Amino acid sequence: MLDYDPYAELAKLRDFPPLTLTSDDLEPGAALATAQWDEGMGGSDISPQLSWTGAPPETQSYAVSIFDPDAPTGSGFWHWAVYDVPASVTSLATGAGTPGSGSLPAGAVTLPNEKRLTSYSGAAPPPGTGTHRYFIVVTALDVPHLDIPEGATPAILGFNAHFHGIARGILVGTASSD
Repeated sequence: MLDYDPYAELAKLRDFPPLTLTSDDLEPGAALATAQWDEGMGGSDISPQLSWTGAPPETQSYAVSIFDPDAPTGSGFWHWAVYDVPASVTSLATGAGTPGSGSLPAGAVTLPNEKRLTSYSGAAPPPGTGTHRYFIVVTALDVPHLDIPEGATPAILGFNAHFHGIARGILVGTASSD
């Protein structure tokens, strides 16, 4: 596992008040459940349940993402990215990242992940690469809609969320195939 924390680096540019982010499927710092692993690694590609509290009253929407900065790519690996989650929503059910599940609220937009799928893609740390961290991030935004082109990358979402963010919650899970 590397020591690099991409969100600590972003906080040097602009820090956010904290949201409290929890999951029925994951304890902070603990290993992801088998269900949250990639199907090709014996998992089920099921996104974890998420709940958040403490958003500022001016919150108009949320963005949700899952990012592995430890992937051996030089740029990390985005597993899931969703935006335009209405401000009235403060939780996502287990499996909300599965297309057709009906668990994402109306109007929420899922961007293609690194596999170019508009769904949650589970953990798949390659053998020999150590323990990977999966940063699950919910950002409260000051706008009801982010103007992001269809098919944009999750990095574009991160860029826009940085400038419209007013609070952020982070939960980190781990996975290793070593």
